[in-house]
Amino acid sequence: MDLLEYQGKQLFAGHGVRVPEGRHAASVDDAVAAAEEIGYPCVVKAQVRIGKRGKAGGIKIAADQAEAREHAEAILGMDIRGFTVHDLWIEGASEIAAEYYASIILDRSAKKLLAMLSRMGGMDVEEVAETDPDALVRSHIEPGNGFDADSAKAIATRAEIDEDVQDGVAEMLVKLHQVALAEDATLIEINPLIVTAEREVIALDAKVTIDNNALFRHEELAELRDRSAEDPQERMAKEKGLTYVKLDGNVGILANGAGLCMSTLDVVAQAGGDPANFLDAGGGSKAEAIVDALEVITSDPKVTAVLFNIFGGITRCDEIANGIVEASTQMNPDIPLVVRLDGTNSEEGLQILAAADLPNLHQEKTMLGAAERVVELA
Repeated sequence: MDLLEYQGKQLFAGHGVRVPEGRHAASVDDAVAAAEEIGYPCVVKAQVRIGKRGKAGGIKIAADQAEAREHAEAILGMDIRGFTVHDLWIEGASEIAAEYYASIILDRSAKKLLAMLSRMGGMDVEEVAETDPDALVRSHIEPGNGFDADSAKAIATRAEIDEDVQDGVAEMLVKLHQVALAEDATLIEINPLIVTAEREVIALDAKVTIDNNALFRHEELAELRDRSAEDPQERMAKEKGLTYVKLDGNVGILANGAGLCMSTLDVVAQAGGDPANFLDAGGGSKAEAIVDALEVITSDPKVTAVLFNIFGGITRCDEIANGIVEASTQMNPDIPLVVRLDGTNSEEGLQILAAADLPNLHQEKTMLGAAERVVELA
């Protein structure tokens, strides 16, 4: 779950990370009131879960009340790379003496947190890595060993941070690591991390991603989720307790077990089709789970055919067949359904489907045959 900038800064402040004074605003009048309270000059910043806001005109400096109102009116409702601006962050302007880049990210390949620091802040980190690789210092943090000021200062020294602020930058890195651990963050990025004219180190930006799987430990963060921005099928599947990932194709897929589901996607692609989703109904699936799954899959208007690929182990094929019959009766789908049942009680399941004589239902005996049939029908 990605936080908006102001949400990330509020999270930082709760952990002792220095951020500029700011106020959240959701209307022009709120923005002007916030600007009056903070004082001028101030910065009016669009709050969207995407970068390059400044280049899109989503960050403006206001010298007085008239400019604060003008900028708020222009930015609210603006479209920034497909994201509509509904929130603003009004922040006191900062005198910037230097701009750095700092981040703590989860390196999944190394299974460790990775600290990154660069003296070249304020620009895309990808550009820094390409134009001057030595300017981006990377250092893995060993789990269980802690991450203290000495370790962080060694990173600051390698990054050639100005000597008089190395301690301040090291302290910032340590606190960002603490935030990552405490809040189950997979990404914390500050660009720029600034040094003010008074040589104070402050987080001028905040990009934070929280591990969705850990939100049960952070109820206050879970409440920040923007459900309106979630994919409707993925949101529906989550509410029904289904493991679902939306893809770009038109062949809906339901299988029991992640491995079988992944294999089904591959075989459909091999047959020349484009999978519309990954949906693992799970082992031991019951009829009601099949009803829920078909509802989720067919709610995607791009889906033109659905493949049920079931191998019965602890899952009983007769339960799956009952679910397909019940779902078809309730929903009366007008797209073809291709079913392949094998394993526990598969004969009983096939008999149930045959007796139901459902329109648009097609049975296949093999996985490849089912994939080829659903691609043809789709």
